[in-house]
Amino acid sequence: MFEMLMRNWWAVALRGAVAIVFGVFAVLWPSVALRVLVLFFAAYMLVDGIFAIVVGLRAAERHERWWLLVAEGALDLIAGLVAFAWPGIAILAFIYLTALWAILSGVALLAAGLRLHRSHGEGLLVAAGLLSLLWGVIVVASPIIGEIAIALWIGAYALVFGAFMLAFALRLRRRFHELHPA
Repeated sequence: MFEMLMRNWWAVALRGAVAIVFGVFAVLWPSVALRVLVLFFAAYMLVDGIFAIVVGLRAAERHERWWLLVAEGALDLIAGLVAFAWPGIAILAFIYLTALWAILSGVALLAAGLRLHRSHGEGLLVAAGLLSLLWGVIVVASPIIGEIAIALWIGAYALVFGAFMLAFALRLRRRFHELHPA
């Protein structure tokens, strides 16, 4: 596998460079970057839906269980079409889902932290619960803050990931040239 990676170091470098470009894009224009991600997700859902339906129909030809695969494929297609047609609604749904998760996990962390003994660090658990709860409430009150924050986190991840991939690609390239001099 390492030999294959060395020979294709340029593909690893390209992957890292694209991640860096996307990361810069996401940090500079967070709301646009999130819409692009939603469109990529929508495209994925459409392709995944088609493949699930094809697999389901082929299973039906062999008298195997098929209807759940076809149902999943249909749901994927519907989700993909909705996300393509209304990317703003898809983003908003994701943001509210994230806010709901933050609120529920905050409440759970608070409850757990209040039940712990003081010597076990319950203060940290309570602080984490309060932070999660506060974040969820802020996002519900102002979804645009959630949209920007999520895009910035994704952008930061893409920048760091891209830098690691690019550094790895350069090491692969150097090692390839050491083992295969021109």
